[in-house]
Amino acid sequence: MFESLLARGFQIEYHSHARAILGVDFPDALAELETVLGDVSIPIDEIVGSGGGEAKGTRRLRKAFDAHGWVKTKFTIEKRINGVPRESISHEVDHVRTFPDSRVVALEIEWNNKDPFFDRDLENFKRLHAEGAISVGVIVTRGITLQDDMPALVRRFARERRLSSMRDVQALGLNPTPRQTADVNRRIGASGASFSDAWALTFCADKYGASTTHWRKLEDRIHRGVGNPCPLLLVGLPSSVVTFEPVSPGDPDQLSLTDLLPEPDWAMDERS
Repeated sequence: MFESLLARGFQIEYHSHARAILGVDFPDALAELETVLGDVSIPIDEIVGSGGGEAKGTRRLRKAFDAHGWVKTKFTIEKRINGVPRESISHEVDHVRTFPDSRVVALEIEWNNKDPFFDRDLENFKRLHAEGAISVGVIVTRGITLQDDMPALVRRFARERRLSSMRDVQALGLNPTPRQTADVNRRIGASGASFSDAWALTFCADKYGASTTHWRKLEDRIHRGVGNPCPLLLVGLPSSVVTFEPVSPGDPDQLSLTDLLPEPDWAMDERS
């Protein structure tokens, strides 16, 4: 089960008999999961450049799941007394695959949200499973190798781009804050680190830090029993999904670094 993903370093973990349920009742779901996840590739430009909103790599992954019938679904659980609606609760899941006999697998992708999103996802899965709406819940997030290797990956990016000052960073279209600039200078002064090393550590601490969604934060919730007893499949994306190939400007699913930057404050103000 998932041999090709395991060979690439993916983390695969099952809870509450999810392995048996998927193997017996959902072979098609397993095949689709392996196909979609096996094609995951994230250019380093997107790791560094994705700003406000959803990262482009996540959007490509969502489109791939959508193409296989894993669609956004809103579950509404309604209670009635003598035919009169008295209580209604809704749960929205980003990717739901429905099979014959109303057998359902629900999936959420948590690439780089705040880690409390794991609580939301797991509690949703728990309630939907208790109501008989889903059979298994799946969560895809950054795995341990991707989280641990992130500074090295960004450092390589900085060295290949020959970043040696904040001016070089700004030339990419990035806009470090005064605090970030001060933190880079502090790292350089404290240890004699090169600019690329210091900037990579500061960048990763701010953008992909401990309080974001990654494997260890998900594992913490699982060990505390959050989501139990819903059968769960957990998937951790490995560092091997990150590529250093140049982004093609003509590819609609891959944007250049500057295309991926957050919108300026004035643009967001105009929409509000």
